Amino acid sequence: MTEKPHAQTTQSAAPAQNPLIDPFGRAVTYLRVSVTDRCDFRCVYCMSENMTFLPKKDLLTLEELEAVCTSFIDKGVRKIRLTGGEPLVRRNIMSLIRNLGAKVKSGELDELTLTTNGSQLAKYADDLYEAGVRRINVSIDTLDPYTFAEVTRWGRLAQVMEGLEAADKAGLAVKINAVALKAVNHKEIPDMVRWAHGRGYDLTLIETMPMGDIEGDRTDQYLPLSQVETELSDLWTLTNIPYKTGGPARYMHVKETGGRLGLITPLTHNFCESCNRVRLTCTGQLYMCLGQDDMADLRRPLRTPDVHGSLSDAIDEAIGRKPKGHDFIIDRPGQKPAVKRHMSLTGG
Repeated sequence: MTEKPHAQTTQSAAPAQNPLIDPFGRAVTYLRVSVTDRCDFRCVYCMSENMTFLPKKDLLTLEELEAVCTSFIDKGVRKIRLTGGEPLVRRNIMSLIRNLGAKVKSGELDELTLTTNGSQLAKYADDLYEAGVRRINVSIDTLDPYTFAEVTRWGRLAQVMEGLEAADKAGLAVKINAVALKAVNHKEIPDMVRWAHGRGYDLTLIETMPMGDIEGDRTDQYLPLSQVETELSDLWTLTNIPYKTGGPARYMHVKETGGRLGLITPLTHNFCESCNRVRLTCTGQLYMCLGQDDMADLRRPLRTPDVHGSLSDAIDEAIGRKPKGHDFIIDRPGQKPAVKRHMSLTGG
């Protein structure tokens, strides 16, 4: 397949004065930022159908989100991913994307990426490319329109496909993310691999994560990717490759399709030993681990007179207690979610 180029910086930035090193010697170079908890879908593994979203006053302003991102960049973060909810439903979000994209063009940041459900790509794809975004992740769990409507509750597959066409025309490299769901898309996974690779997209499969109450039992959804890998190995020649995008996926080359397949396995094989990521919520809470409840409140120092000093200190203190790993377990009978907050609040 033809691989689209990643974003290129125009000049080399000076090294960070105080790079962020956690207690286990891991450098934190990747920040994921949830810009909103709102979404125009209601995916069954992510949130309840009748969600109560946060009031606007609780959210960081776009200017505050940019201030936090800038502070992390000053401390050595080289990649930022904007997530949600659905990031493109936040009002005036392109102003934040343009300002962060300018830091890619100046060399202060290596890459600015986005995770989206694709519903708004037809509207924003050209603007994203112009702002400096070169690569996006699009979440699609099935290619069947009826199943897609059931999984997303409110989504339309045709609308997402229009968004993908717009992304292709704009020059954005696309990676498809699919949550592996037993009895939903299990049998469809080979067809999704063929489809994605046929369009020149990478495909990453993700195990469902026990986050937030979803009006159902996740053990009914859970499909271990170790099983999927074995099944795909019976169909094709899979070869592990060292390719990395900065996230937790382990990649393989599929000889027969010529494409890359990624696996994100927080349950069957965690990836904590190489974790370089922290997550900022749209309310200013910094989670040092997706699967732990410990967090640092960055909204308070953002809104104090000594913004730069207190924010910097709060970030340093938070990284100093980043845990070794998560506690995700999904096969305990009747267990509660590993963490109470929904993925839409924390950001994928």
